[in-house]
Amino acid sequence: MMEQWNNGQHSIIPFFHRSILPLFQHSNFPAPQFSMASRTPALELRNVSYVGNGKTILHSINWTVRQGDHWALLGPNGSGKTTLLKIACGYLWPNAGGEVRRKGRVLINLPELRKSIGWVTSTLPPQIPLREKVVRTVVSGKFAQIGYLEKFGGEASGKDYSQAEKYLAQMGCDDLRNEEFGVLSQGEQQKVLIARARMTKPYLIVLDEPCAGMDPGARENFLATLQAVGKHKRIPSLIYVTHHVEEILPLFGKTLILKEGRVLYSGATHAVLKPDILRELYRVSLHIIKRKGRHWPVVR
Repeated sequence: MMEQWNNGQHSIIPFFHRSILPLFQHSNFPAPQFSMASRTPALELRNVSYVGNGKTILHSINWTVRQGDHWALLGPNGSGKTTLLKIACGYLWPNAGGEVRRKGRVLINLPELRKSIGWVTSTLPPQIPLREKVVRTVVSGKFAQIGYLEKFGGEASGKDYSQAEKYLAQMGCDDLRNEEFGVLSQGEQQKVLIARARMTKPYLIVLDEPCAGMDPGARENFLATLQAVGKHKRIPSLIYVTHHVEEILPLFGKTLILKEGRVLYSGATHAVLKPDILRELYRVSLHIIKRKGRHWPVVR
């Protein structure tokens, strides 16, 4: 493990990834096989900066999310997390410099981008029609609609409905498929929206503070489901956004910490979630209790 500084940012990264291939060339072990798809990052931000209302919100952000990796994005309110997400998903452009690449491409078709990156946020449920059947809410994701309308944007097939029911089952919500969306609990709604986001088979799904407002029981139920789903081989890369350290599941092997629009630390979660780093982030002395792969901060 080594620590690297770039543009004033601390980045904790594994050292071996640059030197492992030569080792295979001089040994009896077969060299690992990498496809071009696996080499191309799902998301890459290069020196991205953004200015809003005359204030610099993001300062030279460098961040690479490789396909198959699951990241947590941690930072206090006002750290620039939402702006960073909007840039990643194509809703904002880095107006103060930098470059964004998605699967290796700089400029891509925005409607297609909306289908290839799913964004699940706590602000979406109020926009879903209260009386819409859950299975239709999931199907609407294929057509990037809020409220599924057959005559606008496309006609769902039987295969689409079967796929929707499959994703609901993986989220533990198969018994909710004929319920109205408005009667679901907050945790159930978020599970349904993750199923909805998967309908276009995206390569990246952003979970933007999905547990905001949940009671402890609902939160732990939701996180347990997410941990189970994350073990599936065909799940897209996930970015979990939070300002609660204890919500970062073992599933999220890497963590980016954002403070005042700058990358404070980035790298393996176990290396990043240290008391001294969290003290620097939140300006309070913390002790970390580790249980079942999660980190629980306790104020000293």
